[in-house]
Amino acid sequence: MKQPPLKSTGILSDIRCFLLHRPELPTLVRFESPENRLAFSLRIMQRIGVRVDRYKILNIHRIGIEAPPSYVFEELLNWSGDSTCWPNHIARVVRIEDGLEKIQIKLFGRVRASSDSDQVQISGLPLFNLTARTIHRRPDPADVDNARYLLYDSSGGYPIGVFSMYVRSPIAIEGEAEHSQLFILVGFDFYGKENWSARNPLNGIWESIHDRVSANILNRFKQLCEWRFEKMQAG
Repeated sequence: MKQPPLKSTGILSDIRCFLLHRPELPTLVRFESPENRLAFSLRIMQRIGVRVDRYKILNIHRIGIEAPPSYVFEELLNWSGDSTCWPNHIARVVRIEDGLEKIQIKLFGRVRASSDSDQVQISGLPLFNLTARTIHRRPDPADVDNARYLLYDSSGGYPIGVFSMYVRSPIAIEGEAEHSQLFILVGFDFYGKENWSARNPLNGIWESIHDRVSANILNRFKQLCEWRFEKMQAG
């Protein structure tokens, strides 16, 4: 039987699980040339309607999951401050009005009880805001990719740009075998200044941190989905 990912218990645990831990499967999609990056950008435009070629930083991570796309997407809809696959002790996910349409990411966010017994407050420094541009819950009738996705505009701090979680069926000519392919896409410019990110040495540091965290998130999400789907199939 498969096992679920261990739940992080605090900031140090987040650092160990998402920053220091080497993920089992590599997930970063590498661009071999500017032409390769442009071709991938055009494919993104065709699928989610967003141009990402103007962003200095475009990081895409992909992992295969042995569960149907519909099931994987339903798991994505559970994204919250309680998600075991996200470093919530470092960067807590706060749903505004308990929905996915507006989300705030808070640095070292902590849950505090309020005077109203039915409400809680989340402390922490706001890092950035995510505003849903599209929550594509069902594939289009003519969509051979069987795609579903969450697409957000990012603002209020950094990154300034777009963030997406996209799941589809495998494409055989791409060598994909698992029932689902899950992508995390980030395209942005530091503080909206396109030239700043190209000059600043922090760019490389941020990208390496982002890539390690994203790879661990996807590996943990794969583990969670396959464990739950196996349990569901076993009744």
